[in-house]
Amino acid sequence: MNNEKKHVVIIGGGPIGIACALECKKRGWNYVVIEKGALTNSLFNYPKNMTFFSTSEKLEIDDIPFISNNSKPNRDEALEYYRRVTTSNQLHINLYETVISINKTEQHFNIKTSKSTYLSDQVILCTGFYDIPKLLNVPGETLDKVTHYYKEAHNYALQDVVVIGASNSAVDAALEIYRKGGRVTMVIRSEQIGERVKYWVRPDIINRIEEGSIKAFFNSEIKYIEDHQVTISTPNDDINIPNDYVIALIGYLPNFDLLRASGIILSDDEKTIPEYNAETMESNIKGLYLAGVICGGKETHKWFIENSRIHAKMIAKHIESLR
Repeated sequence: MNNEKKHVVIIGGGPIGIACALECKKRGWNYVVIEKGALTNSLFNYPKNMTFFSTSEKLEIDDIPFISNNSKPNRDEALEYYRRVTTSNQLHINLYETVISINKTEQHFNIKTSKSTYLSDQVILCTGFYDIPKLLNVPGETLDKVTHYYKEAHNYALQDVVVIGASNSAVDAALEIYRKGGRVTMVIRSEQIGERVKYWVRPDIINRIEEGSIKAFFNSEIKYIEDHQVTISTPNDDINIPNDYVIALIGYLPNFDLLRASGIILSDDEKTIPEYNAETMESNIKGLYLAGVICGGKETHKWFIENSRIHAKMIAKHIESLR
């Protein structure tokens, strides 16, 4: 259908998008959530054995209880929780539909997608940052052996695997692959494992490195990737090591192109933070709101589910005041 008229269009079907949908439903607004992938697509693409840093109650939305087997839920429990919240509340979500453009006219927003066109009074952008990986920008990065996502360890058993990065995702991947029989080498730009790595995991990776079970090159970077080896630039010299796979887990970025094309102003420093009112979450475009981790720009560690779930109520309260 074309030119569907809505009070609110929510772009992004993650936990924050679901929270925004709940607020719209409570107020009887005509709304829709548009998600380019599966429901909670970013969580779906997390590693299968991932455990959250947050406890389950801090991942709850709209005071709907999240019961997990352990204090810190895993990926599958989170998928089940947000799926049940969505289905039991009969939220209006269109999946596998990509937003192409958001244009503001005098009367409304015009949202063009891969399947339809929507007219809306307000738009809420909560698209996260997991869809665009940061690149190494080195020769060989486009080889089939290189990935910027990690799902599970089994296929890396008995293989020479380079894991790039020192964040939670890189550490989890390195430990799992090592324990499934992979020969793991970590390449880390900084001088140590990241301080924000989960407190119960950080000692584990440090101990594995110190005992030599996992090799690690600190203050180092990948220089070349070839079919059967990689070249690492270290403080002392360039070295070549045998290699079957490279897993580059150095971070992800929001869709800045969509933000810019929508007219949202981004800071001109390295943080690239979008402009918005911290009390209402309204961007510099009247009626266009930001919610969730997208508010942090390249500071993707700033916002999480637990501290950005309040954005939904803040936005709904402001929209309500305008009606």
